[in-house]
Amino acid sequence: MTVTEAPRIVTSRVGYEDSYTIDRYLATGGYEGLRKALSMTPEAVAAEVDAASLLGRGGAGFPAGRKWSMLRKDPVTYLVVNGDESEPATFKDHLLVERDPHQLVEGVVIAAYALQVTRAFVFLRGEFALGLERVQRALNEAYAHGAVGADIFGSGFSVDLVVHPGAGAYICGEETALLESLEGKRGFPRIKPPYFPAAIGLYGQPTVVNNVETMSNLPWIVVNGGAAFAALGAGRSAGTRLFALSGHVNRPGTYEVEMVKTTFRDLVMAPVYGAGVRDGREVKAFIPGGVSAPWFGPDQLDLPLGQDEVGQAGSMLGSGAITVMDSSTCMVRAAWRITRFFARESCGQCTPCREGSGWLERVMRRIEHGQGREEDLDLLLDVSDNITPGLQWPPQQTTICVLGPSIPSSIHSAIEMFRDEFLLHVKEGGCPHA
Repeated sequence: MTVTEAPRIVTSRVGYEDSYTIDRYLATGGYEGLRKALSMTPEAVAAEVDAASLLGRGGAGFPAGRKWSMLRKDPVTYLVVNGDESEPATFKDHLLVERDPHQLVEGVVIAAYALQVTRAFVFLRGEFALGLERVQRALNEAYAHGAVGADIFGSGFSVDLVVHPGAGAYICGEETALLESLEGKRGFPRIKPPYFPAAIGLYGQPTVVNNVETMSNLPWIVVNGGAAFAALGAGRSAGTRLFALSGHVNRPGTYEVEMVKTTFRDLVMAPVYGAGVRDGREVKAFIPGGVSAPWFGPDQLDLPLGQDEVGQAGSMLGSGAITVMDSSTCMVRAAWRITRFFARESCGQCTPCREGSGWLERVMRRIEHGQGREEDLDLLLDVSDNITPGLQWPPQQTTICVLGPSIPSSIHSAIEMFRDEFLLHVKEGGCPHA
């Protein structure tokens, strides 16, 4: 098992009980990155982020520097931070907003300076009550410290930052639905094109949308240089990344590890991370990137934690949530519960997602509760194929956003990998794991 000696970039302070206070932040180098950034040109700061090869940490994995370069030039531009984090079993951003909110605030102001935006917003999931309280407190302290507001640190640069609580809709994790919600409307995803946020975003103005973890990396990158960040990891997957490890492991939690040089097996089995599967059982399957992602079997535990490596194997790192299922797991029940989540969270704008998710959930429930038929397996795959033609990865989609194509992932994976379990449910009139 490999445990690299990579520095902890975004979790270096979380061990302190007062890590969320401005006193602790300043005592551990806080706002030095912002001061350095303000001594540089905005273009130079953006160049460092580009050199870092920082991939967005929200799910899509789009390079942050490239996203910034796409921002349409306009007198009014916005920066929006996506802290909705609604993907089940994903709790890495939750850790950052609770334990190191000043790091997030500093990262947002650095990005705002590099982009020369007129206003920035942090959209946080409404259920993050403590996180919301601490980010707002950190923002108030940052204003008092001169790190946000007018003439920041005497540099002549000014930006205001607004914290906005969401109402708990999963769909608002999609960036255009988030922008709709931020404007006070229902969280419906927008059709792209033309509504690419960098061209037509918040209030119709050019907007950059980045994730909480993405922003939290910026202070370290500015202080140490983009090249130092790019030297960690390998290939396109540079730096370290937070992974939310959950499920049937002895030590579930959020761990910051070096990308590519660490494998799924390392994360699950190493004593400093997951410390193995509970009760000495075997891994039956695991979900590598949030419940939207296709499942992997135990034969893929040695895959590196890298964007391209996981993508080429047929899944994604997505939201950074890794869920381990041991040999005692009912895979029908696991897939049904995921399907039920998506059926409830569909915004209803697109017919394949609105209708298809409900149909799939009802068929899955029927099988799990002992009323299934053998032909239901083909029915499930047929409906899934209508939502995501070809049932391939990356998915083709018949819907405006990627919630629709996320629905078949768990069903297709479960049937492909554990068809016999579905047939047992049908033949025995219920779950053999009950």
